[in-house]
Amino acid sequence: MATCFWLRSCGAQRLGSTFPGCRLRPRAGGLVPASRPAPGPAQLRGYAGGLAGLSAALLRTDSFVGGRWLPAAATFPVQDPASGAALGMVADCGVREARAAVRAAYEAFCSWREVSAKERSSLLRKWYNLMIQNKDDLARIITAESGKPLKEAHGEILYSAFFLEWFSEEARRVYGDIIYTPAKDRRALVLKQPIGVAAVITPWNFPSAMITRKVGAALAAGCTVVVKPAEDTPFSALALAELASQAGIPSGVYNVIPCSRKNAKEVGEAICTDPLVSKISFTGSTTTGKILLHHAANSVKRVSMELGGLAPFIVFDSANVDQAVAGAMASKFRNTGQTCVCSNQFLVQRGIHDAFVKAFAEAMKKNLRVGNGFEEGTTQGPLINEKAVEKVEKQVNDAVSKGATIVTGGKRHQLGKNFFEPTLLCNVTQDMLCTHEETFGPLAPVIKFNTEEEAIAIANAADVGLAGYFYSQDPAQIWRVAEQLEVGMVGVNEGLISSVECPFGGVKQSGLGREGSKYGIDEYLELKYVCYGGL
Repeated sequence: MATCFWLRSCGAQRLGSTFPGCRLRPRAGGLVPASRPAPGPAQLRGYAGGLAGLSAALLRTDSFVGGRWLPAAATFPVQDPASGAALGMVADCGVREARAAVRAAYEAFCSWREVSAKERSSLLRKWYNLMIQNKDDLARIITAESGKPLKEAHGEILYSAFFLEWFSEEARRVYGDIIYTPAKDRRALVLKQPIGVAAVITPWNFPSAMITRKVGAALAAGCTVVVKPAEDTPFSALALAELASQAGIPSGVYNVIPCSRKNAKEVGEAICTDPLVSKISFTGSTTTGKILLHHAANSVKRVSMELGGLAPFIVFDSANVDQAVAGAMASKFRNTGQTCVCSNQFLVQRGIHDAFVKAFAEAMKKNLRVGNGFEEGTTQGPLINEKAVEKVEKQVNDAVSKGATIVTGGKRHQLGKNFFEPTLLCNVTQDMLCTHEETFGPLAPVIKFNTEEEAIAIANAADVGLAGYFYSQDPAQIWRVAEQLEVGMVGVNEGLISSVECPFGGVKQSGLGREGSKYGIDEYLELKYVCYGGL
């Protein structure tokens, strides 16, 4: 797509030259604007130690635009999903701030695109090093605002940082081609050039990794970005902005505009329809993705979409039961079932069904512990909000009303309104909500099947296809099923498949494009054919 080479006038305050420019040091203020009193140590300790002892430099509340920390006219609260307590007030950006961020990103792009791949690589590497140095504080921010168990939050920070490391290396591997044509006096060249400004819209369930997976590729390619983080988890995006500034990422290259749920629709529309934006990258629901695709269509913007999934987890009679149960535990209950590649329905062949269900139930009771994410030993934190709990509850009630049996769990947890018991259902049928509606919670419904063909048919009946898993010790069956599953990623005898080195993405209504791997940077590059004549 051609980048728009004109600057649109808007009512937003004009930002000065952003390249290379000085980056103003953000004001102190902890988790609240300067006009509000900062919470004292006793209050912070009230969140199970969640925010106590963190570096004040990482706890930002304003938007980050053009290398500056800028307040908005209003603020919105961010809540701890475990206790419901307010963690702090964050700038509630609107359309004016969104357009200002796009303008800053565009002005920066005009210079950033000319920065050498080696220098971009070096800056991304510095950003990676700072993430590693601050990994403990970054992890605690994730746990505080998302409820994710601290051990998992540490894992996410490493995963996040590795994307910056990976794309710092890929920045120097953007190669073109020389094509020899039939005409002796000509040569054909293929160049790869950065697309331009990318609008990046990220979800709450991986508030750090979903940013670096996109932004690392964009910056490596020579693009600039405007990030709109999820309203539930803006602190992680703002902490990354502080570290990007410390790393020397030039002003305007990485911009963050947090906003409330009330403003999310208009802010998303503003950045996705702005003619200075050339690319949209979104991770979230299929419903929202379709809306953004409509926005992109009006100006024919490039898009990357990682949307909803309904991942099948198939266990064939030839499977090793212990391995299958271990894989099921990892796939289903990571982040309390709140992942896009989380197994949503378990298809278990008749011959192994009873043994699998029994072993799965035992493993759940033995290994899963519900609690505050900061507490030692917690494996299952709260769901992100009460609406998420209501969805799981609705699916369980629907299944039971239609004949499903609760093996374990099945109700809200006594710890609080956002907690739900890890739940296993059997005697599940395809007419139940839990089999054709993404759960995003700790619910594992088991469907009994007879033949391989039946399992494939059930799995492929969905209109989405992000990830799929199956367990088998039959080599021929492994090849057949891996090729026939209509998903973008397949785990064979493995429940955890994400890796920075491998392409992440889906088919059907699960999205467009791929992230991570050597293919991820291509999403931010355009091919230009140059015919060089007169030789």
